[in-house]
Parts: sequence; C-alpha cells; structure tokens
Amino acid sequence: MALSPQRTIAELKELRALTGNADGAQRVAFTPTWAKARQFLREKLSTLPVEVKQDPAGNLWATLKGKSDRKMLIGGHIDSVPNGGWLDGCLNLLAGVEVLRRIAAEGPPPVTVRLVDWADEEGARFGRSLFGSSAVSGALVPDEVRNLKDKEGTLLVDAAKARGIDLDHALDARSELKNAAAYLELHIEQGPVLESRNEAMGAVLGTFGVERHAITFTGQAAHSGSTPMAHRRDALGGVSKLHLAVREIAVNHGGVCTVGSVVTKPGIVTAVVGEAEMTLDQRHLDANVLATMHHEAREASERIAKEEKIDVAWRKIWQIQPFPFHPQLIDLADEAIKEVCGVSFRLPSGPLHDAAEVCRAGVPTVMLFVQSLKGISHNKIEDTKEEHIAMSVQALDRLATKTMKWIERIV
Repeated sequence: MALSPQRTIAELKELRALTGNADGAQRVAFTPTWAKARQFLREKLSTLPVEVKQDPAGNLWATLKGKSDRKMLIGGHIDSVPNGGWLDGCLNLLAGVEVLRRIAAEGPPPVTVRLVDWADEEGARFGRSLFGSSAVSGALVPDEVRNLKDKEGTLLVDAAKARGIDLDHALDARSELKNAAAYLELHIEQGPVLESRNEAMGAVLGTFGVERHAITFTGQAAHSGSTPMAHRRDALGGVSKLHLAVREIAVNHGGVCTVGSVVTKPGIVTAVVGEAEMTLDQRHLDANVLATMHHEAREASERIAKEEKIDVAWRKIWQIQPFPFHPQLIDLADEAIKEVCGVSFRLPSGPLHDAAEVCRAGVPTVMLFVQSLKGISHNKIEDTKEEHIAMSVQALDRLATKTMKWIERIV
C-alpha cells in the first residue's frame, strides 16, 4: 500500500465534521465528544494488523509487532481545547495512522512500531496539561491532580474514572516505555516562524523550559483625589514597571515572557491600588539562560519595589526544565524534511508537547513542525495549507524509515 497523504487530509476533515461545530473543535478530554473522536481513531486502526489497548493512564496504544522488541513510538493527541483548531494534535495521529498503513503493507517491520494517543495533552478542562504522558514518564503526582475541578465542579478523578481510568493506578502506565528506542511527533508549529521564513517544515530542537510565578506588589490603598502623586504607594506601579522590565530581559536573552493577568485591589477608579498581583511566564531552551532570566526578573522586582516604596513577594505556580531533543534524531528529521521540502529549518518549541515528557523519561525524541498560517492555533481559524499537510505526512514517513534503520544500528 503506497503512502497516501491525501487520505490523511480527508480523514482530518472527516474528524472535523464529526467532532466540531461552527465554533471549532470540541474534543475536550474525557468528554463524550473526546470519546467519539477516540472511537473514530479506533475505526481507522481496525483494518490494520495492530493490537489496540488503553493503558492505566488512559493513553490509547496501537502496536504493530516487528522483528525486534525494540520500539519506535509515534505520538499525538486527539483531544483539543474548547473551540480549537482542526489540526492541533490530531494531525499527529492521523498522519501516524497513514505511516502505519504503509509500514504494515510491507510486512513485519524491523522493529516494533507503536502509535499512541496521549490522554489530555491540552489540560483545557482541569488545567493540568500532559496528563497521560506525564503518567508514563512518572512525573504525574496523583494526589496533586485528583481534586482539580472543571467549571461545572466535576473532579478530575471522577471524569477520568468515567473513561475507565483509575487515578491511583495511572503510574502503572510507565511500563509502556519498556524497550522504547525512539519517539517521533509531528505537529503544526502553532507560531509564525516558518511562515515568516516561507518554509513548509522545520526540525524541532526541543521544548522550552518554563518558570511561571505569581508576583504580588503591596502598597497602600488611598483616595485617588486627595493623595498627591509624591505620597502614593501605588502597587500597580510595580506591575507596570516590571512588565516592561521582563520584556526587555526576554529580548536580551533570546527567550520569551508573558504577563498573562493582573488583578488589582480594591479595583475601583477612586482608589490608589493597594495590592496588585501579576502572573509571569518565562521560557527558554537553555536551562542556565532561563535561570538567569528568572534571577534578573526577581532583581528587577526588588529594585522597582524600592523605587515605588512598596513590597513585593513571589509565589511559584509551576516550573519545568527545558528538554533538548536527541541530536541524531534531529539530523534525521532534517534529512527527511529536506528530501520532501527541499529545505529545512531548526527551531525550538515554545509550547509544551507530550514529547517533552517522553524525553524526560530518557527516550530519544524528536519533533517535526509544519507551517501554521498566520501562526494561529487554539482557535477555530487555525489552518495549514493542504500541500504542506501532505508534505508533513511524507516527511514523517521518511523519518520513520530512517529512525527504524537507526534503531537497528544502535541495538
């Protein structure tokens, strides 16, 4: 059976019609629509000589037995954010199904090939991203997530149970990485870099590390009419100055940062702000540089607090280290892209992906990015040219072939 990228495009459109509406994709994890999407995936796999099973963390695995027990994994996620795009996550899986079709048609492969649909990559419903892959890597702490609630008040532990997942046994899924020799993941870029360079695809260097904190400036609430400017201890002044400072820090170090929210108290126009809390997200591919960015942001906050005669306190929300991908697999990804597209470009991933957790577990990992139009994702207008989608399926297929040969050499 010859590889058919056009079949992948048709199946992506079929899934969009099945699980989306006028507002976009609705495949939020653990919901009935997510279950419908998973059944769609099972139906596509049913014609292949693969064993399909769900592991204790809710990840869905399709295994094509090879001549060796060494395993090449191809991964993605069929869940989406609410009102999401038609390609985020599911392109990875349906391209992977097409690669499985081509490999299976040629007889037993030299190594075992496994396709995995990771459970709740997005974290859109409960706020905990990479649920299934972090269980496999061992990074998931069940007691930290069991009481997370969605907007209706449903507990994560209960939503998972309804889909056959016992949270207390989720870490048993770690056994799924036994004999895993390589992990491949195709994804839309979700950013503007490839389009700005007029390039269809790129090889991903790794995923950014993240420092995420809540920073509270405390001053003194006072009447906005009777308090002279020189006598004010305006907490919002701290947020305003730090916002500009962290942007400059990011530019100076080649990273990115975001102040995502600001909450002020008392929050009325007739009062000087007595307390202001901001959230800060800093990212970089180099752990040492990320640490420097974080240190400089703290120093800036303390300097600004003195200038404004206010106090500052930091609270860590979340942190994850950078995960550089495997150098030899990056080279193979480059080769595969060049063979299909003529040129390739190496770039880091700002967004997190399940690939980061597989990399954390010590499995040689690489990702392929395909261009996103206007750099927009997590939105119903998310799109990629069909010719580029077709190229991405071909590149993943070539990378799979190269990776199987590479696994044979390293055994």
